[in-house]
Formats: sequence, C-alpha cells, structure tokens
Amino acid sequence: MSAGRAQLSEGARAERRLGWMLCAPAFIIMVAVTGYPIVYAIYLSLQRYDLRFPSQAKFVGLSNYAAVLSSTYWWNAFIVTLVITVISVAIELVLGMALAIVMHRTIFGRGTVRTSILIPYGIVTVVAAFSWQYAWTPSTGYLSSLFGDAAPLTHQTQAIATIILAEIWKTTPFMALLLMAGLALVPEDLQKAAKVDGATAWQRFVRVTLPLMKPAILVALLFRTLDAFRIFDNIFVLTSGGHNTGSVSILGYDNLFSALNLGIGSAISVLIFIAVAIIAFLFIKGFGAAAPGRS
Repeated sequence: MSAGRAQLSEGARAERRLGWMLCAPAFIIMVAVTGYPIVYAIYLSLQRYDLRFPSQAKFVGLSNYAAVLSSTYWWNAFIVTLVITVISVAIELVLGMALAIVMHRTIFGRGTVRTSILIPYGIVTVVAAFSWQYAWTPSTGYLSSLFGDAAPLTHQTQAIATIILAEIWKTTPFMALLLMAGLALVPEDLQKAAKVDGATAWQRFVRVTLPLMKPAILVALLFRTLDAFRIFDNIFVLTSGGHNTGSVSILGYDNLFSALNLGIGSAISVLIFIAVAIIAFLFIKGFGAAAPGRS
C-alpha cells in the first residue's frame, strides 16, 4: 500500500463490503439489461444474417461495416441526422435559455408560467408528431390551409425544416428546465456586486451567469445532442424517412424490421452507438474541462 494512502479500518472495510453487496444486485441487472444487448448486437454485426433464412447465417467479419460505410444511404442519413441535430440543438439552447430566465425571474403566477411552458414536453412524442402531420396535411390541416394547401412534408428541405420545428417545439422546455436548475445555482450576491461595479445586464449575463452555468449547460447540451442524434419518432411519423429525410436510426430500423437484415441493421446500430459515445466524449472533454472547479 502506498505511503500517501490511508489504511482503512476494519469497520470501514466492512462498510465498503456491505456497500458492494447492496449494489451488486442492481449492478448485475443493469449489466444484463444493457450489456448483453450491446454484446449481442456486436456479434450479429459480424454475421451475414437474414432473418428469413436463419440457417444460412455466416460469419463475415467487418464486411457489414464496410458495406454500410461505403453506402450512400448511410452517408445521406448521417448528413440529415447531423443537420437536424446541430440546428435543433443550437436553437433550443438559445430559446431554452430565454425560457429559463423567464421561469427563474417570474414573480407573479410562477407556477402557471412554468406549467404552460412545460406543456409541450409533457406530450408524448408520437402524439405530438401526429399533430404536426395533421396540421400540414393538405385540405385538412390548419397550417397547410394558411399557406395555400402547402405540402412541405413531400419536399426534402421543407420536410427537414418541419421535423426540426417539431423537435424544437417539443424539447425546448426540457432544455429550459435543465438550464433553470443551473440559474438557481448562480449566487445573487455576485449579480448584485457586478451591478454595483457598473456591469450592464448583458455583461452580468456573459461574465457572471454563463461561466457559473457551464456544468448545467454541459448537461443540457449533452442530453439533447445525444437524444437529437438518435431521432426516430418524429421522422417516422411525419415522413417515414421518405424524400431523403431518413436519419441513421430510421435506416437501422428499415434494415432490421423491414428488410430483416440483422447483420447490416446491427452494424448500423453499433455505428450509432459509437457515434453517440464519441459525441459524449467530445462534450465532456471539451466542455467539462472548462467547468468551475475543474483544473
């Protein structure tokens, strides 16, 4: 044992063993629920496995990954996913911060204001997506009728814009909720001191509030970016991936459940998992190091 490390007493070791014993059942269940599907997906991604002909399954190594990464379908879906993720999360961050400030600063009717802002997030995503689909259905939808029976869901650019709009409407309250928690941690004394020193409201926000909110902003951006990159519900309901609006999750779904190609579908799922892990690493590495209390 190193000299700089204090030796645990017998009672402390007993408490540590008890802690491990109490955590073990939950840990085992979590590994079984999350670890096994991941390992099995990796196994299937190395097979040529058509569910219609299970007896013809064959180990092909990394051929499925090569097929996916060399396919224009994958890269088109990847670009669409990136566009939806970057634009929606960026707009949600700005709007979410504005709503968070409103919820945090509201004095009268605070409960009513917060409840009304959070209503869209409380609606099930599929239900919200169907409402947007109905609104843009020509001859029946109220939004479509306002624009001369427009059908934006039948054109790629307009459909992607509608999907982004639906994402922003649905999940901005979630972003605002996380950011409001960060605002609550900013000491009022610092704000008052900066105001006494002559700082304007914008300077107080940029130089006092934002630096202290970096941990909350990291959490909000990380959660929403990972969620947006895996977008499925809105696209599936609004366009079903048609008109080149499919995301990587839609592509994986089509291969797994429509084409019954478990090999290619599992390879796509593993690639999505890797992309999500890279995004999480970059956020934590780049943003987390700048958070207060970090060296």
